[in-house]
Amino acid sequence: MNKTKRKIFETSMRLFAEKGYDGTSVEEITSIVGVAKGTLYYHFSSKEEIFYFLVEEGMKLLQNSIAIKTAQLTSAIDKLRAVILIQCKIMSKYQDFITIVISQMWGKGPRNKRCREYVDQHIDVIRNIVEEGIKKKEIIDVDAETIAAGIFSTTYVSLYKSIKTGNIEIKEISKEIQNIILNGLKVE
Repeated sequence: MNKTKRKIFETSMRLFAEKGYDGTSVEEITSIVGVAKGTLYYHFSSKEEIFYFLVEEGMKLLQNSIAIKTAQLTSAIDKLRAVILIQCKIMSKYQDFITIVISQMWGKGPRNKRCREYVDQHIDVIRNIVEEGIKKKEIIDVDAETIAAGIFSTTYVSLYKSIKTGNIEIKEISKEIQNIILNGLKVE
């Protein structure tokens, strides 16, 4: 991604997170970036395309990071530990991205639907790990979908609370979430 496209991307992400998609105009983006509308439209055909690009890139980062880290692990519990830590790191580092995805999940429009699809895909990755653990008798027999959604949402809410209070210790937050969720899932 060239410098101008990256600046458009980063500015849009910040504005979408602060003001919402509908509250952000192309004029505002171009003004802050310091480019003409034509330059923005050279890189992105519309504000909508910027939004979709932003969400897709963020979700790819999350999915790729999880795939790389979990590929080396054999235990489902260890994989879930890795997922929680990666979620904590990415959600903390890319707070604007997560704010956009979560805020746009609700509603009936195409953006809302796309954000739900991405979150569902991510939860499916976690669900598959939980199901793998159940089959291997590493995890108790539970509703894998509920546990997967719980892992995602607990990470998000825990980080939100930590960010709000200014106490962001990623490894500590990750360990707390792991202890709360994973200790109850292990087959003893």
